[in-house]
Amino acid sequence: MTPAARVTIIGAGLAGSEAAWQCARRGVAVELREMRPVRSTPAHQTADFAELVCSNSLKSDSENTAPWLLKEEMRRAGSLLLEIARECAVPAGHALAVDRTTFAARVTDALSREPLITVRREEVPQIHEDRITIIATGPLTSDALSQEIARLSGSSHLYFFDSISPIVEADSIDMSKIYLAARYDKGSADYINCPMSKEEYDRFCDALISGQSVEERDWEKLNYFEGCLPIEEIARRGRDTLRFGPMKPVGLKDPRTGRIPYAVVQLRQENLRADSYNLVGFQNHLKFGDQARVLRLIPGLENARFLRYGQIHRNTYINAPTLLSGSLQMRKYPAVFFAGQICGVEGYVESIATGLMAGIHAAALASGAVPAPPPRPTAFGSLVHYVTHADARNFQPANITFDLLPPLEHRVRDRQERHRQQCALALQQFDGWLGNVIPFAAAG
Repeated sequence: MTPAARVTIIGAGLAGSEAAWQCARRGVAVELREMRPVRSTPAHQTADFAELVCSNSLKSDSENTAPWLLKEEMRRAGSLLLEIARECAVPAGHALAVDRTTFAARVTDALSREPLITVRREEVPQIHEDRITIIATGPLTSDALSQEIARLSGSSHLYFFDSISPIVEADSIDMSKIYLAARYDKGSADYINCPMSKEEYDRFCDALISGQSVEERDWEKLNYFEGCLPIEEIARRGRDTLRFGPMKPVGLKDPRTGRIPYAVVQLRQENLRADSYNLVGFQNHLKFGDQARVLRLIPGLENARFLRYGQIHRNTYINAPTLLSGSLQMRKYPAVFFAGQICGVEGYVESIATGLMAGIHAAALASGAVPAPPPRPTAFGSLVHYVTHADARNFQPANITFDLLPPLEHRVRDRQERHRQQCALALQQFDGWLGNVIPFAAAG
């Protein structure tokens, strides 16, 4: 390869490590730049690549689940990190979990021994937008590089906080206890409203305040924004603060009684299929077990199945829908790619997957080919489609779920059968796409 074709990858976390491997195995030289241990972060404990700083789980391995589909596509695409994860697996029921120390050490060893990968241990303060570069620095991007990313993207497109409301499956909501309405009857009645009496509200508030919060880490100073307070913090400010905030009943008359309830929890449709709803304004910092217990005190949600729990944590990520194309390239600077959590995905597996895609696309660009995004029905394609097509005004990072995949052309009522068919279609389309991707070099 000529020097001009070299790919620079900033960050040797999950996404950057996978991207480096994908480029090198396609014969493209890589300069992998990682600031640790020259400069560490408050979250990391070692200088190894792909260090897992929180959980050691790579989610469900149960066939025909969304995480399984994403991993199956990664396996077919030759993911190094997924292969190593399986070699370092520890017992974890239906999930894939790893010995994190062994995992990181093996990833570091594999990349360090690859002749086409040159590792540079230094902080990167500047990005050259005319050189092929993958930015994969994660949610704890250094201040200097954050400022450089802000220069490229525009400061208004760079976020430093993440709030996520819980999502429940629609068919787990008890429709006999709720009503559909829009506030003040403005527009169509698209919101699910869960009304509460004073007694139900008091019981909910007591449980919410007594719920156990996720332990704050030294590196995660939770200085909450006023516009993004967790509901338990709002409740601690006064008995009625929730009733004047996210549980405000004003303008939400219950058509069954003709009266306005004491308090209301609103659920908003999450996707076009209307098979999932999010709890509006219900970001919180409770542990998942306590969160499920407390939220099931809401009338209509006694048996709720949660697709996602609420979360609040520090996170640096770009407003990808305004900046990236389907190949994870910046629209304004096509030589610059983003991958991992900084591009707007959540989770270890999702970060590796976007690194894999960015590596394939960057290798194509370095080889003189045109990057080809994966098909929409695939898990790869659906994840990228979300990142690049979500509502830019309210963009939040996402995990892979069936909500992101397009619906089948025909209706399948049975959920397990529907998911099976979605997975089969995704893998069929994925194999077709993979056959047109620049393959691994013969030497690999």
